[in-house]
Amino acid sequence: MMKKRWKTVLLAAVFAAMAAGCGQKDTQPQDTAVSQETDGAKESAAEDAGQKEDTAADTKREPAAGEGDLLSRIREKGEIVIATEGTWAPWTFHDENDNLVGYDVEVAQKIAEKLGVTATFVEGEWDGLFAGLDSGRYDIVANGVEVTDERAEKYDFSDPYGYIRTAIIVRGDNEEITSFEDLNGKTTANTLASTYALLAESYGANATGVDDLNQTIELLLAGRVDATLNAEVTFYDYKNAHPESDLKVAALTEEASLVCIPFRKEADSDSLREAVNQAVAELSDSGELSELSQKYFGSDISQKE
Repeated sequence: MMKKRWKTVLLAAVFAAMAAGCGQKDTQPQDTAVSQETDGAKESAAEDAGQKEDTAADTKREPAAGEGDLLSRIREKGEIVIATEGTWAPWTFHDENDNLVGYDVEVAQKIAEKLGVTATFVEGEWDGLFAGLDSGRYDIVANGVEVTDERAEKYDFSDPYGYIRTAIIVRGDNEEITSFEDLNGKTTANTLASTYALLAESYGANATGVDDLNQTIELLLAGRVDATLNAEVTFYDYKNAHPESDLKVAALTEEASLVCIPFRKEADSDSLREAVNQAVAELSDSGELSELSQKYFGSDISQKE
């Protein structure tokens, strides 16, 4: 009996072991399947995360034209913000009723009309105009801005809506300055970093910074500076308003400078620049630019001679 019972126990143990072995083989594929599902979930999560990162990256890219670019945002808002000085007649200044007027002001207003929006002007000092454009506070600048090589490296420009020559303006009794080369070692007055100050410095002059044209003329008439550089038409406008002033033009640049509207150099501004160019072309073809030029300068600066 003992032997039979012992054999029975042994057989039961063997069967139990076999059953356990079979059970282990059955659970391994299940564990593997769970592992694969987990790995797949991880991969899916990683892909989702990657897609989210791509989406986030897409939001940092510049919007495509017609899909939230600067022109679209301007039209959606219903206004274009324009930076100008408001102290430089006849380009941008205040009349006797303190209204902001001038060639740049009216040209910009007509461009805004062509775009189907309102022109909102923000006045400030010259240096701040471009700083505001850079930061996005302003959409464009309308302030008799001349195109220079240095500016063209940083900004895109519209087609020209004005052509002007630069004049050296001196007191009537000044016989020492008759050319740009004569500026070497002399003192001039102009808004610092302006086209005129940079041109004077390129000829060896020492430029004194001023706030506006009136201050410039005061320094010149008082003999505190030797000369100032400015647009030829600005000088003639000043002389018409102040015929008694003892000032004269000592020299003029041979080539006319291009007066244009600057834009931030980025794809976001491309459609706006194209729309402004179209507006300028229409204003030129209709004769409106010529009329405004005659109104403010007494001559047509809108056409190249």
